[in-house]
Amino acid sequence: MKIHEYQAKEILRKYGVVTPRGIPCFSVDEAVSAAEQLGGSIWVVKAQIHAGGRGKGGGVKLARSKDEVRQTASEILGMQLVTHQTGPEGQKVRRLLVEEGADIKKEYYVAALTDRATQKVAMMASSEGGMDIEEVAHNTPEKIIKVFVDPLVGLTDAQATELANGIGVPAGSLPQAIDTLKKLYTCYMDTDASLAEINPLILEGNGNIKALDAKFNFDSNALYRHPDIVEMRDLDEEDADEVEASKFDLAYISLDGNIGCLVNGAGLAMATMDTIKLFGAEPANFLDVGGGATTEKVTEAFKIMLKNPKVKGILVNIFGGIMRCDTIATGVVAAAKEVHLSVPLVVRMKGTNEDLGKKILVESGLPIISADTMADAATKIVAAVK
Repeated sequence: MKIHEYQAKEILRKYGVVTPRGIPCFSVDEAVSAAEQLGGSIWVVKAQIHAGGRGKGGGVKLARSKDEVRQTASEILGMQLVTHQTGPEGQKVRRLLVEEGADIKKEYYVAALTDRATQKVAMMASSEGGMDIEEVAHNTPEKIIKVFVDPLVGLTDAQATELANGIGVPAGSLPQAIDTLKKLYTCYMDTDASLAEINPLILEGNGNIKALDAKFNFDSNALYRHPDIVEMRDLDEEDADEVEASKFDLAYISLDGNIGCLVNGAGLAMATMDTIKLFGAEPANFLDVGGGATTEKVTEAFKIMLKNPKVKGILVNIFGGIMRCDTIATGVVAAAKEVHLSVPLVVRMKGTNEDLGKKILVESGLPIISADTMADAATKIVAAVK
């Protein structure tokens, strides 16, 4: 789960990380009012979407008067903001953050994330803040400093000092930088985040350290412990079909192809997509119905797949271990009848109650194409679609 920048900063502030003063806004009038409340003579108007690169896309602008705040807010609010993370279709801006200006002397990058290889927390820092960290990693990897934190010990003063010194924080600002790094680590652990990133972390002209931007990703499996974070979820920023699928405990991700896939098990689902590509077509989705699929879940899965106008055929690939083939077959037949299926459907089943499942499909009277192997299934659905 992701949240907006202004929400991330709210969380950081709870842990004592210093951020600029800012006010989230949902209208142009609210943006002007926010500038008046903040005072000063310069403000930053920022688009709030779940994607990076907003500045390059025209979603972050300075305003030096209330009139400029109004004009800039009018331009950004409602725009279809395209960044390197949104794809060519972009993301509609529905929220703004109006912030006080900052006296930026130097920009740094800092982040905490899970490192599965070491089974520790990786704390990363770079002197090249404000840039895409991927570019820094590719072009100047030596400018990224890493320490690996044992969760049972926590980020030590020595590790935090190593990071701060490594990115060139001036001596006078070292204590504040070290304090910020330790608070970021604590925040990351306490909130069950999978990523807690500050980019940029700035050094101001007066020597203060401040989080100018922030990004959090959270482990969805731990959200039951954090109802306050769940309340920050913005469904407008998520794919509507993926949100609908999650209500039925379906793991669904939209893709760009024309063959819908319904599979049990994430590994088999990925192998199925690879097989479709191998035989010259493109999958329209990743869809894992899991090991406890019911007739209702299968029916909903069909409905979600068929909402996509690009889908010209469906491949069902089931390995019956915990999931019985006859249960899936009953669900497939019920779903095909309920949605009045009008695209080719290929079903491949192996495992528990396989023969009974195939019998149910045959006796349904529906034009279902059976297949014995993945290659056979992929060949048949690609041919049917073409």
